[in-house]
Amino acid sequence: MYAPERYRSIVERVRGKGRASVTDLAEDLAVTPETIRRDLSELERQGLVRRVHGGAVPVGSVGFEASIDSRAKVLIDEKNRIAKAALAEVPQAGAIILDSGTTTSRLIQLIPDDRELTVITDSVAHALSLANRINVTVMLIGGRVRGKTLATVDQWALDALKNVYADVALLGTNGISIERGLTTPDQPEAAVKRAMLNSAKRKVILADHTKFGDDHFASFGDLTDIDVVITDRGVDQNYAEKIELLDVKVVQA
Repeated sequence: MYAPERYRSIVERVRGKGRASVTDLAEDLAVTPETIRRDLSELERQGLVRRVHGGAVPVGSVGFEASIDSRAKVLIDEKNRIAKAALAEVPQAGAIILDSGTTTSRLIQLIPDDRELTVITDSVAHALSLANRINVTVMLIGGRVRGKTLATVDQWALDALKNVYADVALLGTNGISIERGLTTPDQPEAAVKRAMLNSAKRKVILADHTKFGDDHFASFGDLTDIDVVITDRGVDQNYAEKIELLDVKVVQA
């Protein structure tokens, strides 16, 4: 069996059963566990499955949340293209909101030094990355820091966002679907994302193609709440067209 055939079989088994172990996949496909582990690493890189201890689960499994370090290693090219396209949404001068995430972190690296910005963020990592920029004022909202995402959450964060209004909010999402809108695994983080959307004039979502059609535990907004979704060229065209019927612009980078 060639690698593409194995990939197809693995994805079908993971999605059909909700998870699959390395041992079972190796036996069913008559290959070594090492081969399956390499296959799972490649499929995770492509955003088709998520690796867990001993096997894999479907992308977007409700209740599953990968760490920010592991998410930073997948779909690198796609996220770079999304970040480059998102730069067009960053004003020459003004206030922007950036949430924690691997795609927004790439956007930070692309912002030219001559832009005079106030950046409001819930990300400790983003704040540190921007702290020495001469023309950038960083406003790190307070609260409890989540280990998974290094984002601040809970009431301190929500209180801070009540008193600000930005030109644009650029946020990531774990899931985006027509039925449930924008979703993420953690309720406190969803509450902060919702407050961020409410605190900005223009609302932009950065989401690679694997997020489309996926639902997670906590909702933080409807599709009608946002202005633009920036994704990559791997997105399902029919799904993108359905989203655009809701008066949401879909940019494919």
